Amino acid sequence: MANIQKRPNGKWRARYRDLDGKEHSRHFDRKVDAQRWIDEVTASLVTGQYVDPRSAKKPFKEYAEKWRAIQPHRPSTAKAVAQHLRCYVYPAWEKRALGAIKPGDVQSWVTSLTTTHGLAASTSRTVFNTVNAVFRAAVRDRMIPHNPCAEAKLPSVPRKKVVPLAVEQVRTLSEEIPARYKGLVLLGAATGLRPGELFGLQLRHVDLLHATVSVEQQIQQTAKHGVYVCPPKTARSHRTVPLPRMAVDAM
Repeated sequence: MANIQKRPNGKWRARYRDLDGKEHSRHFDRKVDAQRWIDEVTASLVTGQYVDPRSAKKPFKEYAEKWRAIQPHRPSTAKAVAQHLRCYVYPAWEKRALGAIKPGDVQSWVTSLTTTHGLAASTSRTVFNTVNAVFRAAVRDRMIPHNPCAEAKLPSVPRKKVVPLAVEQVRTLSEEIPARYKGLVLLGAATGLRPGELFGLQLRHVDLLHATVSVEQQIQQTAKHGVYVCPPKTARSHRTVPLPRMAVDAM
């Protein structure tokens, strides 16, 4: 329900009730401006894009901490997210209102990650991804109408050339390392498994008859430097990898 009334002082008061029945109002010098505002609000209510003006005033840190607390992050990811926010985000926006942070503010902050904090481009992108996730959630929760991170320009990450160890280097390493770890070195060189995937292997994952190894779990470090067994990093990380003769013999 919305209406427009002329006040004794000559101004026009436009008011409406939101989906929770709370009344909101604004005053305008011209009736046409009041009508335009009411039309915009009505359209957002009908299309489901409505944002309560008071929601955008919530401090960034208050919302970000609530967001962080309900995320299904792994311990290592949760630790990284908390560090990103504490070290690089809250010092800039701790008390800023969600709706007061504009695209220009985000761009300036992104640039400062490398120029002021001295972060590598890849690290800057990772910290940005945390902030972007917070603002995406705020848009979904109808706290703000738009994500100020949407068109931010990020620093370019230089490509690093991967140079695998030569066969002789692998052989030397496997001979120098304690005997109980020789198979680990040769299996890693032959399959390209991630370290956590190698450490997470159990006998049931190795099929020497068919010369394959199944990646079904990995080892991750906890925030307190312990370790735990968990699923592979992504759904695509679940896979069966063929073993060359060298790896089969090592196993």
